Amino acid sequence: MDRLEAFKSIAAQAGRGELSFPTNVDATLKLQRSLSDPDCHAEAAAKLVQAEPLLAARTVAIANSVAYNRSGNEITNVRNAVQRIGFRTVNALAASVIVRQLGNKIRQPALRAMSDQLWQHSAHVAALAQVIARRVTKVDPDTAMFAGIVHEVGGFYLLSRAEEFPGLLDGDPEEWIEHGEVAIGRGVLGKLGVPAPVMEAIEAMWEGMRALPPETLGDTLMLANDLASVHSPLHERAGATSRTAAATIDFVIGDGTLANILQESEQEVKTLTSALL
Repeated sequence: MDRLEAFKSIAAQAGRGELSFPTNVDATLKLQRSLSDPDCHAEAAAKLVQAEPLLAARTVAIANSVAYNRSGNEITNVRNAVQRIGFRTVNALAASVIVRQLGNKIRQPALRAMSDQLWQHSAHVAALAQVIARRVTKVDPDTAMFAGIVHEVGGFYLLSRAEEFPGLLDGDPEEWIEHGEVAIGRGVLGKLGVPAPVMEAIEAMWEGMRALPPETLGDTLMLANDLASVHSPLHERAGATSRTAAATIDFVIGDGTLANILQESEQEVKTLTSALL
């Protein structure tokens, strides 16, 4: 099977919902659904989070990040962390655990390195999206962070399957973008139960539609994607041009500029990124 046929095969399976997930992903999906239950209260949510060590660690870390810890009072337990950041952020963190779990079964060093870089990129985008949403576009910051976390989930799924198709990622990244990204991304996002507004934002990013100054969740995500200091290894060739262009992006926001806002928010972005990693 050549590369193009392999892309189409994986995309067709994803479109039919025939996704091959590691067992631990299924367990975390169940946990995420439990957290989304309207009847799930804070005490129950804390117990669910504590059952997943990585999620518990990230929940406490996010709660102590500059973005969520305005008072400077450090939190040392999951229960208080859940109360501080809220259920939507906990759900976003559960999604981050799922995304990382997709890469856990990768054994080839080159693919593992790509998966690690893709997660670093996603974490940077998520942190930037949260800050841009809160300071610039005024869309919901937690939703923006969630969109940043999951916007490359199709790429993680591809990497998790790449060992089955030797040479799948050896060619031009444009083949992934043209024949796999959208179809596979839609299938995996659907499996994760991603809300329609987030799906629409990611679709807008795939289509390359962005307004400046940014206004929508899609604009927020795409600007964060362009500004991220770590690029996606699945868009490497196109990334050099977009990163050069991103360095020139600036516009007036109220009495300031985007560049000033990003400079003021540098520590927030840094601590959010570190908590996600």
